[in-house]
Amino acid sequence: MRIRHLPDYLVNQIAAGEVIERPSAAVKELVENAIDAGATQIDVDLRDGGKSLILIRDNGCGMSAEELKAAVMRHATSKLPDDDLVNIHHLGFRGEALPSIGSVSRLNIKSKSRDNDSAWEISIFGGKEQNSSPTAHDNGTTIEVRDLFYATPARLKFLKSSRSEYGAVKDIIQRTAMAFPGIGFKLSHDGAVKLNLLPEQGNLLDQRQERLSAILGKDFGENSFSILAERDGIKLSGYSSLPTLNRATNQYQYLFVNGRPVKDRMLLGCVRAAYMDVLHYGRHPLTALYIDLSPEMVDVNVHPAKSEVRFRDAGHIRGLLITALKTGLLEGGKTTSSTLSQQAFGKMNNSQNSNLPYTRGNSPAVPRSYAYRQLAEKSQNFYVPLEQNIQNNIANIEPSARAENLPSYQEKIDYPLGAARAQIHENYIIAQSEEGLVIVDQHAAHERLVYEKLKNQMETGLVQSQGLLVPEIIDLEDTKISLLQEHQETLNHFGLFIEAFGNDSVAVQSMPAVMGSKVDIKKLVYDIVDEISEHKTAEKLKKSLYEILSTAACHGSIRSGRRMNAEEMNTLLRQMEETESSGHCNHGRPTYIKLDLIDIEKLFGRR
Repeated sequence: MRIRHLPDYLVNQIAAGEVIERPSAAVKELVENAIDAGATQIDVDLRDGGKSLILIRDNGCGMSAEELKAAVMRHATSKLPDDDLVNIHHLGFRGEALPSIGSVSRLNIKSKSRDNDSAWEISIFGGKEQNSSPTAHDNGTTIEVRDLFYATPARLKFLKSSRSEYGAVKDIIQRTAMAFPGIGFKLSHDGAVKLNLLPEQGNLLDQRQERLSAILGKDFGENSFSILAERDGIKLSGYSSLPTLNRATNQYQYLFVNGRPVKDRMLLGCVRAAYMDVLHYGRHPLTALYIDLSPEMVDVNVHPAKSEVRFRDAGHIRGLLITALKTGLLEGGKTTSSTLSQQAFGKMNNSQNSNLPYTRGNSPAVPRSYAYRQLAEKSQNFYVPLEQNIQNNIANIEPSARAENLPSYQEKIDYPLGAARAQIHENYIIAQSEEGLVIVDQHAAHERLVYEKLKNQMETGLVQSQGLLVPEIIDLEDTKISLLQEHQETLNHFGLFIEAFGNDSVAVQSMPAVMGSKVDIKKLVYDIVDEISEHKTAEKLKKSLYEILSTAACHGSIRSGRRMNAEEMNTLLRQMEETESSGHCNHGRPTYIKLDLIDIEKLFGRR
């Protein structure tokens, strides 16, 4: 078969298949163009999830008639002034988006440059360009995409429902809005405004915090810690949630490289590694992390949709990210999510019985049902005067066995977690602080204390190793064996000794003693090799050891159901105040919650 050149319209449709696979991809490309044009307000209007209409308006620099005509040609761009594909300072630079969209839809563009008095319009229907003409338009650009994929009907079968396509577009807008908080974004769907984010004011960090709170919710703004680190020209900033604020998936983890939203497995792995021993497996923190570095240190041209990047020194990025996250976790590790106390108060309010007594002027408290039936006066016969009631019953009050040896009311309470006052249900310590009330889960709190002690013992010296009676022989490729040998020092530090056994296998000579004899050695080695291949680290072994220490801490801590005296409870509180990450147990659950006095007084109508 002879080799032939494909027609332009078919070339554009092939490019559209790589770049524009669904409406959200078209929105992403067009919004990025608007940002590159210097827009401060971007409005997106959709119909049927973007399948029938995508309308994007911006107040950017606009285009002249000549620029408008060039913009719809393949590989025409203003983003590469020096033809350097490495030194990229813009979001869109391929020059494929507009011609690709025009080849599979009905595309109309109106634009007016700030330097010109007249606006121009151009249309492309199914890859066929129509004549450009003058039009009426304000400064900026409006792009209208109708009937996406009408020129390639087979692609329509792969689109999801309008609701799903709209959800994908909203996710793109939100991620882009997080990266550029100084720009206003408005998203409408089928005539209803779904998202309206005004430009944030102040410095960049303040802008990001306000924008993240607007998108991720007030809980994230109140229960996250800031990150600010720099090393060798690489800047890392952003916010990450406390372990007690988590989700079941990692879809709320947002990563940005030089302002570009990306989905990078290595970066997500860094987040998982940083939260390894403070969050239970299967739970994920909420994060928004911004990495800024020289364009020469990152390749953003490895994917047609520019959603993936490749770092020149991935290990350097990984080390900076994990260290910064762990530092932030240590600084905020003694704090629990403020939403927990709010939820507790919400439960109290919702559980209030409508039939509980209430006061009626100076009369005694009466049931609400009597008051509604105008029987308040008759109900007085059922009540004994308050003073008499107290005198008759106060002698019958006996001190609780659980309150024995508790400190006097006047004891010092100006500790962060206050002074213990009682223990209820043999598991929860009630402490009084200057700000209000603290409720401590004694088992979860002591579990964290024991775990930190065991972890510190492991990390301050070599892990004790136990030799195997018969070495475990494991078949591996020569490249995998080389990876293990490169990380042999790290493996030895954690008590795992492996030697090459011929050209295609290894012999495991000893294992960490704490792992015992029931561990699946072959599976562990395979997992370590896979992780080294993907992330260039041997974190799998460390994670396995931490999981064992966590189990040991759980079994070695104060159990639920044990009664504690005042001295024991206060000792536990003081140790919590001195221990890192004491605000949550090894599984990410809170160890205590605080109830502010002002909220308690509101609950009882005192404020």
